[in-house]
Amino acid sequence: MPLNSSDGNRTTSAFTSKLTPAADICVGLAIFSIALLSVMGNGLVLVICYLRRKKMVGSELLCVNLAVVDFLSCICFYPLAILSSFHHAWLGENITCVYYGFGCYIFGLCGMFTITAISIIRYLKTCYSLAYAVWLKGTNIRLLCCAIWLVATVWSSFPLFGWGEYVPEPYGLSCTIAWQGYHTSAKDAFYVICSFACFTLVPVLLIVVSQCRILYKVSRFSYLLSARGIRNNLRRAEKRLSMMFFCISLGFVIAWAPYAVVSFLFIFHKEHRYMAPEGFVFPALFAKSSHIYNPFIYFYFNKTFQRELHRLLLSTYHKLGGNRVGVHVTTAHQAPYSAPGTRIQPKNKLGSSQGGTQSKHKRKVLQSSNNHDRLVYTCWGSTSKKASTISNNKPARASMPISI
Repeated sequence: MPLNSSDGNRTTSAFTSKLTPAADICVGLAIFSIALLSVMGNGLVLVICYLRRKKMVGSELLCVNLAVVDFLSCICFYPLAILSSFHHAWLGENITCVYYGFGCYIFGLCGMFTITAISIIRYLKTCYSLAYAVWLKGTNIRLLCCAIWLVATVWSSFPLFGWGEYVPEPYGLSCTIAWQGYHTSAKDAFYVICSFACFTLVPVLLIVVSQCRILYKVSRFSYLLSARGIRNNLRRAEKRLSMMFFCISLGFVIAWAPYAVVSFLFIFHKEHRYMAPEGFVFPALFAKSSHIYNPFIYFYFNKTFQRELHRLLLSTYHKLGGNRVGVHVTTAHQAPYSAPGTRIQPKNKLGSSQGGTQSKHKRKVLQSSNNHDRLVYTCWGSTSKKASTISNNKPARASMPISI
């Protein structure tokens, strides 16, 4: 990171925005929009996963882990970047810069490792189902999630002990790894090269190769079934799942590719003329947009998420009092209700009432007694015991768990 040689001007030059005030406001609004959409989308995913936690399979924990990464990133770190953009300078200077860089690097690595794990597991399930059934069970998936967080935390903590450094980015409104540490010392060069090669390039290659192999396998299997004239619903479900995880992986790689390329170029060049501050803004914002893709992909491709979201919205609507009208069913043996102090009109010999209102009520009672075996459907919020018994005896629709 090019800074002024004077120590007194170091803080001012590094943590001050290099953009115009109007550009700072645009950056702040963009990050705010990304954070808001991510919190809403990933929050819904987490709520739905919690509601169906008893039906979840072990491999779904990776999807939950990815939603947690995206949700916490926007809650814990992005508000600081938004306030700094509106303030036209990084708030808190070095302390908050280390906090922001350290946290974002942990969550970035967790997201990368989680999508890599999803791609590899999908590949093993598609091509080597026996290995998937034996080794990739619920307990092993939990251990894998813990290992992802452990490796990401350990590797991200090295700059705190002198291997690398967290510094402001060239435009001054964010903090990250000091990619130009490649030129300062052997330890920093080792950390930067390993960060790029082992924790960026290798995971991306694994994701791309795994997804390509999965698409080839599923397409070939579908072609063989179609050639034999076989229609299989499982084939369609498998294709939808394959496309869903392919879009998740592709979206993540596309979102982070420009930032990785810019950072790689910045490693080997010291001069300002190779990389203007504005050249980092758009790749950084595009990388942050990766937090909002996954919920939309889940709800578009996965029928289970669509059903659970529909049920969640309906239950929330009724809990808020959207439908408080109930249908009260009157049976034949119940006496008609009369207010205190009123007199019921006597009947004539033909069984009809003397009043028009009483005649209408009598016809309703006779109709209910003749059709007492017919099903009674009540509105939401009804307190009819018969309706509740019928609804309880009705079999519930089984929901298909997500299969990774």
